[in-house]
Amino acid sequence: MVRMFQKFNCEPVIPVSSAKPEQVEKALKQVYSAAMNKLKGRELELLIAILPDNNGSLYGDLKRICETDLGLISQCCLTKHVFKTSKQYLANVSLKINVKMGGRNTVLLDAISWRIPLVSDIPTIIFGADVTHPETGEDSSPSIAAVVASQDWPEVTKYAGLVCAQAHRQELIQDLFKTWTDPQRGTVTGGMIRELLISFRKATGQKPLRIIFYRDGVSEGQFYQVLLHEVDAIRKACASLEPNYQPPVTFVVVQKRHHTRLFANNHKDRNSTDKSGNILPGNSVTMTFLSNVGTVVDSKICHPTEFDFYLCSHSGIQGTSRPAHYHVLWDENNFTADEMQILTNNLCYTYARCTRSVSVVPPAYYAHLAAFRARFYMDPNRSENSPTPSMGSVKPLPALKEKVKQVMFYC
Repeated sequence: MVRMFQKFNCEPVIPVSSAKPEQVEKALKQVYSAAMNKLKGRELELLIAILPDNNGSLYGDLKRICETDLGLISQCCLTKHVFKTSKQYLANVSLKINVKMGGRNTVLLDAISWRIPLVSDIPTIIFGADVTHPETGEDSSPSIAAVVASQDWPEVTKYAGLVCAQAHRQELIQDLFKTWTDPQRGTVTGGMIRELLISFRKATGQKPLRIIFYRDGVSEGQFYQVLLHEVDAIRKACASLEPNYQPPVTFVVVQKRHHTRLFANNHKDRNSTDKSGNILPGNSVTMTFLSNVGTVVDSKICHPTEFDFYLCSHSGIQGTSRPAHYHVLWDENNFTADEMQILTNNLCYTYARCTRSVSVVPPAYYAHLAAFRARFYMDPNRSENSPTPSMGSVKPLPALKEKVKQVMFYC
């Protein structure tokens, strides 16, 4: 991996100010106005907020106001961490700030060497999607869907994200592609897939000629319902851009909620396990998968005819590592098992918020973070006793500002 950081001015634009939690909106607008006057038309690039340790809804309110009202990129820190700073904490905050400002934290050497199979050869966009549902007992809150998509090629490290609200506990993502009638423009097409494809073309200067879609949070009973609906939405989104534009699609479901665990044949052999006694993760540099170590398993315990595999891409810190279970439901790019496993494992080393490999492929991880963030955008004054929303009556989330959409605001 290569680490790449972006430089920025350490001096604040305006003096540090403070406000009571109940006055957060007024304070933010005052800070924004003062900064705009000082910058004389230039944009305020970053707001750093120090929050009390027990801040209640303050964090969510701040994020909602910054990202849907003012169009500000913000980084929050807790008071206890600010007064007892450590190198590790400052490094972690720096990682988040860097990607929020459009920088890159890591790039795979294979990516900049144009050596990633079925990604480096032609412009490729990688999507991640997830739907988060309300907690058990909540019968009125909508579900939140999020889709992220890579905005750079061949590096595949920057992911723009979009979010939407949909019917309570609806698993199919409704806003991937949509059409509506406008009195002046006639039939209008839109949706998250279409918008992210356009964004990719603006960012890279090329249209994607291959699509890889990682979908999180789908149970096996819903596999083919989700596949049919969402691949159809991808097809329609592509066709709405150009009549004959139909790049090949690979659709992969990611599962973490399962009971399968992998163990080394000889748990006392230090060459077969890590410090915690867990199986070793895959190596993103050599990319050698050793079945006796258990990095990847794609036979015997997998489906006899379908394309699925277990991948342990991370080092377990505590307890027994849980491998991610990947199901390739649709593959028009003709990935071999090795190519799909290598690509997925490689991507796990590019997660922006830490310097370790992670257990789930980052696009799916980012989609989960974006969906969780969007819960803060819901109307804070909505009554808890309001009726359960139906498919056609879900109140839309406030729109993200354009500046926010273009960066990894959810990190």
